[in-house]
Amino acid sequence: MFKISDEKINGVLFTVVFPFLLFFISYYGFETSYVVGIKSWESVPDFMFSSVYAYRVIPNYLSVQVTDALTYIVNNNLSFAKAFILKQGSFFYHSTFLINVFFFLLTSIILNKILQLKPVELLLNGKIKRMFHLLAVFFIVIMQYVPTNCDCIALFFYILGIFFTLKYLENRKSADLIVLSAVILISTFVRETACLNIAFFAAVFIDPDQLKRGNFAFIKECLFLAVAFILPYIGLRLLIPQQASFVEGIYLVKNFTSPYNMMGLLFGILSICFTYGFSEESGKIIIRKYLFFGSPYLVMITLVGLFWETRLFMPLILTGFVAASYQFKKHYI
Repeated sequence: MFKISDEKINGVLFTVVFPFLLFFISYYGFETSYVVGIKSWESVPDFMFSSVYAYRVIPNYLSVQVTDALTYIVNNNLSFAKAFILKQGSFFYHSTFLINVFFFLLTSIILNKILQLKPVELLLNGKIKRMFHLLAVFFIVIMQYVPTNCDCIALFFYILGIFFTLKYLENRKSADLIVLSAVILISTFVRETACLNIAFFAAVFIDPDQLKRGNFAFIKECLFLAVAFILPYIGLRLLIPQQASFVEGIYLVKNFTSPYNMMGLLFGILSICFTYGFSEESGKIIIRKYLFFGSPYLVMITLVGLFWETRLFMPLILTGFVAASYQFKKHYI
């Protein structure tokens, strides 16, 4: 009984408490060039409702509600601590932390569940599995030097989608596929990275050799998931006022001329190579197929994203961690 109790306590400590402390330190222990400006914003900035961010409905709604709630609570119930709180950052900054840390911890919990599904032989050792989990957590925390109100929410839905993809791989239950489609649909209201769940599903289930033989199994499921993404994506762009642009700018030249952006690209490449090197052959196949199916995302972040904001590589890196941890060969290799 005491052993089980100790395992539960350790699970909470290393899945929730320690990640929380790391996240807290990254927001309040030091400042980056990105954070300095954000800390001075007293409320949710207007550009979030009139730019590409306008399509990120769920993060914007949460930012408004949490910022207003936090402002009310501090002004009416914690007035004695208001000066100290505002010294550490604006109400908007604190609300961004609260939203992000909540979804970050949920991501940590779901990632831990994924590591327990069908771990590779190396991760059968509980201590090594815990270190592997914390390493993935460290990657997420490091990339918080560019805090946004949507990335942690998007990561949570992405990891949740991976979880139900693997559950569908194991059980072939229609319920898991339906939940996965619902996750994609909802996460499209968070960020366009929802489409990467389709890329992961395709990487797991679509075999190029089988396609050459005329076996189009799982194409129907992929199309079903694609519809779950396309419908809200198009709907958002029809409903949001036209002054909201599709992209902030084209940064192709800047990405390959700025030393900072080149270092960000190198970091992304080496991070993926790191997880690729840890993977078994079946996991390496998944990563290669995933990069193929996710190539539209890679093209988009090259054109309209900044490589220095390495948060853009985080879904790819987490996918590498999953591919390195899961025994795919039991299913189809």
